[in-house]
Amino acid sequence: MENIIIGALLLTSVVGLAIIIERGLALRAARIIPPAVEFALEGCQAAADWPVLQKICEQNPSPLSRLLLLAGQRRNWPKAENASALETAARQEVTLMDRRLVILEIVVGVAPLLGLFGTIYGLIELFNRLGAEGLGDTNVLSSGIALALYATLFGLLAAIPSLAAWSYYNKKVEGLAVEMAALCDQFLIRQYHLDDPEPEKAPARRHR
Repeated sequence: MENIIIGALLLTSVVGLAIIIERGLALRAARIIPPAVEFALEGCQAAADWPVLQKICEQNPSPLSRLLLLAGQRRNWPKAENASALETAARQEVTLMDRRLVILEIVVGVAPLLGLFGTIYGLIELFNRLGAEGLGDTNVLSSGIALALYATLFGLLAAIPSLAAWSYYNKKVEGLAVEMAALCDQFLIRQYHLDDPEPEKAPARRHR
C-alpha cells in the first residue's frame, strides 16, 4: 500500500508538471497574437488592405488570425450579425485556450487529499505495529512516521505548483481574450466605418 500511495502522488506530480509545461508553450503571447498579424492589422486602414491582412493571417495560424479571417470573410454581413458571430467564435477560441487547465484544477484538489490519505494510513499502520510489537523496535516507529511525512510532502509538492500555474494561466487567458476582443473590435470599426456613406450635409439656410 505504501508504494501505491507514493506512486499515485508521483504520477499526480508528473501529470501536473506536464500540463504546466504544455500550457506554458501553448499560451505564449506570440502564438495567440502573432506580432506579424498585429502589425498587419494596424496597417489595414482601407478595404484594399484586406487581402494583405488575409494572407498574413493564413500564414500565421492562431486564435486571433482565425477570428480576423472570420470577420473579414463576412464583411458583407450587417455589422451586428458579424459582431455576434465573431463573439461566438471568440468564446470557442477561449475555450480551446482553457483546455487542460481543468486537469491542473483536479491535481490541485486531488494531490493534498492523496497526501492526507497517505498520512492517515501511515499513522494507522504505526499504531497497529506499536500495539502488536510495542516500543522496542524503533524501525516500526520511524517507518510509519516516514510514510506519513512523505505522503504529506509529495501531496504539497504536487498541489502548490499546480495551483500557482492554474491561477497564472487563468489570468493569462483572460488577458489574451481581452486583447483579442479589442483588436477584433478595432478591425470591425475600421471596416464598417469605411463602408458607411458620408452623411449628407444639410443645405445652408438663406438669410433674408
